[in-house]
Amino acid sequence: MPAADRAAVRVRAATRADLAAIAALHTGARAAHHRARHPGAPFDTRAEQARCHDAWARCLDRGDTPALCAERHGTVLGAASYLAHASTARGDPPRTDPAPASRPTVALHQLHVDPDHWGTGVGRALHTACLRAWHTAGFTRAVLEVLWHNHRARGFYTRLGWLPDPDRRPTPDATHLTLTLDLLPRQRPAPQWPPAGR
Repeated sequence: MPAADRAAVRVRAATRADLAAIAALHTGARAAHHRARHPGAPFDTRAEQARCHDAWARCLDRGDTPALCAERHGTVLGAASYLAHASTARGDPPRTDPAPASRPTVALHQLHVDPDHWGTGVGRALHTACLRAWHTAGFTRAVLEVLWHNHRARGFYTRLGWLPDPDRRPTPDATHLTLTLDLLPRQRPAPQWPPAGR
């Protein structure tokens, strides 16, 4: 790995000044994924670039959708955004049962890394920053949708503990898979006294 890729990743709040860089890396990441399945197809067209630019402009202008970006040496290499899931955003009263739909849930809306920097820790740094923000905000469950055929992304999320959502089983013709991540702290078993075996 080049020395530049081993440098620390800095994650910070994204601003309007980052819009062009974020839209470009998002377009590039989507094109790289689709080109792997359909070589030669022009997925990074001007129309696709404009679509990503407009989507991120709306995200950065909204107060309810936090956005983060990851950079090395001042260059933006990745971005993520998330928002409260529908049931949480509606302010439904808390329930005492542990049903997933009743838990404060956050949706990871976007997480993209410049394809030239895939596998260098940028995506993991963004994910770690999201986890820190979600725990601080009191979310206990996270969800996301990933393209069914995007095996690279699915592998990335699986390694970070995400699992297929048992309440959102995909249909035979599904294009996306819903994943979920439990954000509750794992309970450690109570220590035994006297210690077992003594």
